[in-house]
Amino acid sequence: MIRDQIKAAQISAMKSGEKERVAATRLIISEIKNKEIAAGVGAGNADDPLIADVLTKMAKQRRESIAMYDEAGRTELADKEREELTVIEEFMPQQMAAGEAMAEVRKIIDELGAEGPKDMGRVMAAVKERFAGQIDMKEASAMVKQELTAGA
Repeated sequence: MIRDQIKAAQISAMKSGEKERVAATRLIISEIKNKEIAAGVGAGNADDPLIADVLTKMAKQRRESIAMYDEAGRTELADKEREELTVIEEFMPQQMAAGEAMAEVRKIIDELGAEGPKDMGRVMAAVKERFAGQIDMKEASAMVKQELTAGA
């Protein structure tokens, strides 16, 4: 489970005195708890897809911040964000290759009997539920749209 990996990394970082890594893991755990409260699942009850969703959002935020800091010439802040991003990405599920992702999208479309653009929301919900963190949802959306408009 992802949560166990994060806690183990936090303990290891504490023992070895890695202050930045401890801070990053604490931040991750805090975000997961906030998401659990918002989702109403209770503290410590988040499943891996929910945690993967939190990690994906955190990574996206860090990438955007890095770009802004680099553009503004704030290298020290960009470097801090890069360190956090490295820790976050360590716990994210392995990303699917584009071909594999497309095959999974087609399989979900067939399972749901989706026939056109009107079914996009239903298909995307299933993709997110099954593959959160493994597929970039922006790319998945484009794949679903392509498949549903091709079939229509």
